Amino acid sequence: MEFTIKRDVFLSGIQKTLGIVERKTTMPILSNLLIRTGEKKIRIMATDREIGLVADYEAEVLREGAITLSARKLHEMVREIQGETVHVTKGDRDLVTLACNKAVYRIPGIPADDYPVVAEQDELPFYKIKGSLLREMIRKTAFAMSTDEMRKNLNGVYLETEQTDNATMIRMVATDGHRLALVSADAGEKGVLVMEKGVIIPRKGLGEIRRLVDDEAGDVFLGVRPGVCIVKTDHTLLRVSLIDGEYPDYRRVIPAEKGMVVAIEKDKFMHALRRMSVISSDRYNGVIIALSQDRVVLNSTNPDVGEASDEIDVSYQGEERSVGYNVTYLTDALEVVDEERVEFEVGAGMKPGVVRPVGNDNYFCIIMPLKL
Repeated sequence: MEFTIKRDVFLSGIQKTLGIVERKTTMPILSNLLIRTGEKKIRIMATDREIGLVADYEAEVLREGAITLSARKLHEMVREIQGETVHVTKGDRDLVTLACNKAVYRIPGIPADDYPVVAEQDELPFYKIKGSLLREMIRKTAFAMSTDEMRKNLNGVYLETEQTDNATMIRMVATDGHRLALVSADAGEKGVLVMEKGVIIPRKGLGEIRRLVDDEAGDVFLGVRPGVCIVKTDHTLLRVSLIDGEYPDYRRVIPAEKGMVVAIEKDKFMHALRRMSVISSDRYNGVIIALSQDRVVLNSTNPDVGEASDEIDVSYQGEERSVGYNVTYLTDALEVVDEERVEFEVGAGMKPGVVRPVGNDNYFCIIMPLKL
């Protein structure tokens, strides 16, 4: 095997595998990526058995072959090399040489025959969707995923579609039991993306999808069937195994009765919450939000640190109400809002609060109150 490739292209291709390859594994080869040469290109593959990546890159191929190499060591080597192109040669006993200008690295490989099969293409229909749309939907929900390994069905986002009279709505939901983020979008004309039931995309797989669409300004292709989700671009295919489980009925969490609503400038609200979070800790991270005539008062008390209070002028004429929330949850919900103003809905008693952008019904975040 022998080829020459642009250093920046090679480095970018290796970087895409780093989130997939296993750091600690009983199978050392899962820490490796597979490089296989073809006609005027190389193919880089990586898998942890749950996620598989296949990507093609232009290269000058002098001799065909295949080898697996440590993804992290290869990344460090190519990152430190200075020059426009890298010349890669596989010699005897699977020893691979990387040369650029006068710098030379030699790295031992493992034969490609020992590498697990990375499914390159499943027989399932693919639907075109804007990469920017998928990226935004992930950004507006991923923060609410659970990190509790005992609740595996919440360790990801729930993806579903709904066919309306003349369009297809795609919906993404995430919850950890204390908050719930939901975003909807018009995916195009009716029948664009048909799913019989929703699927749960795991945290790690979602991160790889986001990394893939971060680089795509145009369209990507999405295919979903029971057990697997595939995202394709012109040169890359990402295959993600889905979580086998039932997602809770998120609709039951959405408040049936509307609470007291106040419209607030997003930036003013964010800065006030950040001032409250200065004194928060793992034990004390609550903030009491009090609505009264033409103002919102925030107060946070931490016996270990001290007390903070702030006030925001608003246009509000409703009843007075005071409720406690996790300050981090409120901040997370606001950070992903692009609009200048938000509606903050405060429920009565222990009913949840809701954050949503003014003039945009496609996103909201529900936050359960705290007993403070």
